[in-house]
Amino acid sequence: MSVNATRPSPHHTYTERRAAAQAELSVLDRISARYANLRTVAVLAAAIISGLILTGRLPKTWWWGALGFVVVFIILAVMHHQVFRREERQRLYVTLNERGLARLGHGWHEFTEQGERFASPAHLYTPDLDVFGQGSLFQLLNETATRAGEERLAAWLSSPAPLEVVEARQGAAQELAPSVDFRQDLCVDARTVAKEKADPALFIQWAEAGSSLDSIRWSRPLAVVLPFVTLALFILGEVGVIPGASVWAGLIAQLALAAATRKTLKRMDDNVEKGERGFARYAPLFERIEGQRFEHPLLRQLQAGLQQQGEPAVSTNFRRFSQLFSLIEFKRHQFHPIVHWLTLWDIHALFALENWREKHGTRVRHWFEALAELEALSCVAGLAHDRPAFAWPTLVKEGPIVEATKLGHPLLDAPVPNDVSLPGPAHALIITGSNMSGKTTLMRAVGANVVLALAGAPVAATSFRLSPLHVLTSMRVKDSLERGVSYFYAEVQRIKAVLDAARAANGQALFLLDEILLGTNTRERQLASREVLRLLLATGASGAVTTHDLSLTSLAEETTHAKVRNVHFRDHLEEGQMVFDYTLREGVVDTTNALRVLRLAGVPVDDPEAPERRT
Repeated sequence: MSVNATRPSPHHTYTERRAAAQAELSVLDRISARYANLRTVAVLAAAIISGLILTGRLPKTWWWGALGFVVVFIILAVMHHQVFRREERQRLYVTLNERGLARLGHGWHEFTEQGERFASPAHLYTPDLDVFGQGSLFQLLNETATRAGEERLAAWLSSPAPLEVVEARQGAAQELAPSVDFRQDLCVDARTVAKEKADPALFIQWAEAGSSLDSIRWSRPLAVVLPFVTLALFILGEVGVIPGASVWAGLIAQLALAAATRKTLKRMDDNVEKGERGFARYAPLFERIEGQRFEHPLLRQLQAGLQQQGEPAVSTNFRRFSQLFSLIEFKRHQFHPIVHWLTLWDIHALFALENWREKHGTRVRHWFEALAELEALSCVAGLAHDRPAFAWPTLVKEGPIVEATKLGHPLLDAPVPNDVSLPGPAHALIITGSNMSGKTTLMRAVGANVVLALAGAPVAATSFRLSPLHVLTSMRVKDSLERGVSYFYAEVQRIKAVLDAARAANGQALFLLDEILLGTNTRERQLASREVLRLLLATGASGAVTTHDLSLTSLAEETTHAKVRNVHFRDHLEEGQMVFDYTLREGVVDTTNALRVLRLAGVPVDDPEAPERRT
């Protein structure tokens, strides 16, 4: 996909937007200072007038003046609070654009959210390809504001999607990429209503739970009738139709009803409080989505799912929830016990909330799933915006196929590009080369870009063609003292898992193996490595293997049904220093550098071949 030459650079976009937010913040700071001064004047004026009245220097009619200044103070306080909220939003815009600038360089490595909670040592590629953790794909992409969005992004990076799903995500992300306004507004709206990353799981759990008030449903009509009966008794008593004490019959009946329903109401109240977590204020967030004009079918589908035919919009439903939730929040007021006794307030409020849940509860999960999908798509779109040189992959049905031109590692600032071709089933690259020459980095670049591509994201290449496939790796195997597992056995377990997964995928898999079976002796490693590679290729899977055992390269001539290519990286000496160009070449490496690495590290080893190699 070609980059629009007229589109401003990401650096220019973020710099301009940050400057605009900072300028607006400066204006709001001045307005806030004026409001603070005016509030101080109002307080002082009310205090001075009150003091003069109390000392007899002003007539008592001036109490109205003091009251007027108190009213002015309250109005100013409300208006000042609105300014505070606008300042908070502008600070969030400043932060978002500073994060955008950080992603253009190396600063994103300082982002605190790294997705560690999604990391699993048993996963078949995420630990090896830096999907989660420090310096990871997740850390680079994540700009979600809810835990549901965060979980959706992590799921996309953890498992490949079918071809049609990937293509739909690509199209939606391409539309969202230039829509910086919408993406940042969506994020700011969500972060404004929740100080910490909001988790809708408990709210969904509350919404989908069965009725909590069935056992006291009989109390609802009584709660409607009794306050009117009590009021009638009071009025009749006041006019002398009945004894004045008759009102106590109604008040005692209401007190008894409040006592009889207290435990059930308290249980529902606790559940609502536990699940709400700020979602009563989510109406503006959904209203933002409802008001955006989308063209791509996936985006329009997500938007349409927020409003059923003939039903109010989701933002309207959340405003109604907010109103009802504010009624039960009244319990924090000091006069709540008296009001509840006289009006049976809690019964009315919680039954109204129960009605809201019965009407909308089964759809709440879908609302937040649509929001999570949009957040994840916005993250993918953000990568496309920030990396305009990245290419959108082309997907094909038949595979496994991975073909890339000028492929680089998406997590490196200035990777050296290389072409990689695995054009069909049972193709393999055997990568040889000296230490630190780039073998493992190339494999991680292939794997990381495939993960991005199958999540629907652009990749670090000028062109990228692949089929839906399963990525299977064995690179960072560790022993486990806790489990009593040696390094060699841990590696064997990993290879067994890779083989099983390749068979289960019917060959639609990409394997990436780094120096396999290092935990055994050279002879057995050579034999076992050749057999492991044969077994993987027999499933129809394609992939790459790095090795220092040059005997494995003979498979390029021995295989009949598979197509194995030998490629290598090399280094050379310049003024006594090793120099790497990280360029992939055809054939088998003909030099090694282990002894040179040791000497450069200060280990005094002899190299009997050194004179000949320097000539």
